Amino acid sequence: MKKTILTLALLAGLTGAAQAQHSIRSRSEPSSGLSLGVKAGGSRSTLRTYDGTAYEGIYGYHAGVFANLKLSKHFAFQPELLYSQKGAKVPTSDAGYLVTRRLHCVDLPLLFHVNTHGFFLEAGPQVGVLVAAQDKQGDATATLNRGRYFTTADVGFAGGLGYQRRSGLGGGLRYVGGISSISKDTSQGTTAVQKEARNSVLQLYLSYSFNALN
Repeated sequence: MKKTILTLALLAGLTGAAQAQHSIRSRSEPSSGLSLGVKAGGSRSTLRTYDGTAYEGIYGYHAGVFANLKLSKHFAFQPELLYSQKGAKVPTSDAGYLVTRRLHCVDLPLLFHVNTHGFFLEAGPQVGVLVAAQDKQGDATATLNRGRYFTTADVGFAGGLGYQRRSGLGGGLRYVGGISSISKDTSQGTTAVQKEARNSVLQLYLSYSFNALN
């Protein structure tokens, strides 16, 4: 009986020591790490202007990949590479008639995350490249000349919030705003016309991180 009690006491002591050692090791481990993932979702976009043009929003989608680099317990850096649909319904010279202008872009957001218990806030700059543009009127679709009507680069910012489970599933809501105008200046006779049109996009997405570290 005494041997049994001594054996149980020894096992309990060894278990406690092992747990304490694991706890110390966990606290001493660096909090940095890298996780890779994919994401996709829907978006609603329009164009912001200061000349009184009444643009209407359109729906699209975005999808791509990301890398989340954990800098500390609560901070991370997340670059992404996304295909994004943007644009708006553009008024024409015919009163009350709108053309759906869809812009196909490749975006590179560079975001900083503040994390706590899986929830995060994000913000940072974004650079986009316009790869194609189309106008749709009824059943007819026309491809627009990018170099003639648009600037190739789109400089902007992004900010949002979301939740990332340790199992890898996550989701979020993000706003993307353009700082630079995507429209090129045009001329009417000898008069130069400067058009201002900046992207404004709201994105709702789901993500999956293959080794989430939040």
